[in-house]
Amino acid sequence: MQGYFICITATFAWAFTSIIIRYLTVNFHLPPLVLAFWRDLFVSGTLILFFLMFSRQRLAISMANLPFFMVYGFVLMLFNSLWTFSVALNGAAVSTVLAYSSAAFTAIIAWRFLNESLGWGKLFAVGLALLGCVLVSGAQDKAAWIVNPFGILTGLSSGIAFAGYNLLGKVSSNHGNNSWSALLFSFLFAALFFLPLNAIVARLQAQSFLPTMFWLGWRPLGWLALLGLAMGPTIGGYGFYTLSLNYLPASVANIIAMLEPVITSFLAYFLLAERLTAIQLVGGGMIILSVILIRVFESQPESPSGIAPV
Repeated sequence: MQGYFICITATFAWAFTSIIIRYLTVNFHLPPLVLAFWRDLFVSGTLILFFLMFSRQRLAISMANLPFFMVYGFVLMLFNSLWTFSVALNGAAVSTVLAYSSAAFTAIIAWRFLNESLGWGKLFAVGLALLGCVLVSGAQDKAAWIVNPFGILTGLSSGIAFAGYNLLGKVSSNHGNNSWSALLFSFLFAALFFLPLNAIVARLQAQSFLPTMFWLGWRPLGWLALLGLAMGPTIGGYGFYTLSLNYLPASVANIIAMLEPVITSFLAYFLLAERLTAIQLVGGGMIILSVILIRVFESQPESPSGIAPV
């Protein structure tokens, strides 16, 4: 239950992410990839300062672990980038569903390579959560699924990238790496990878690199919102999610993370006066039920009909 509590706490923190991002993109028109760079940089900078003051041993990294954390950071950068492009190509509803296809990818890959169980109960919970995600995001509307092969491919790739991030987090946990140190180095390398990516995008759009990176200029509210995004939802969300992987299989943590659109919908209702439809409420109930079911299935021995790990 400790792992479930930590993962739900992470998901609740994550739910504030889209609200703050919406504020930055709507009010300041901040380019998403520039936003992602500064968020990752502020996350790593905040953690470095905290560790310097209170826990310097967490700043230590062996040369043997350096390639792993570089890959970890690259996958994080890849997920954030693909998610951004998926939203632009598919819209919020479809991109959300495609990103959370990661639950299915995580379950299958973790079964194949991390020896996690893949019983029929877990498969049912994944399917129920995905269907609930469709209803919460509004992707049940046929108009949302305009034929866009490249957009669908990009969205599915974001789901695979998030599955990769989950599995690398589990591998890091299995190797005894401190979860908060792993958070620091993965975000630090992600920020470094975002620099050349932003330079390429700026060149393709015939824009100057430095003015684009310092888009907010002397607008303190924008910088404060970015700092708040890093210190609150991002460190809290990714930090506790990575910590939960010490206690939970990656596939289970990914299913719990699908509570995020449900929580975000309720936060938008109370904070932004956005309307919740009956279909969204039903979808939210399905996702909550899937988390309850996966807890029940995980607490029981694997049945003979389940799929044994390889």
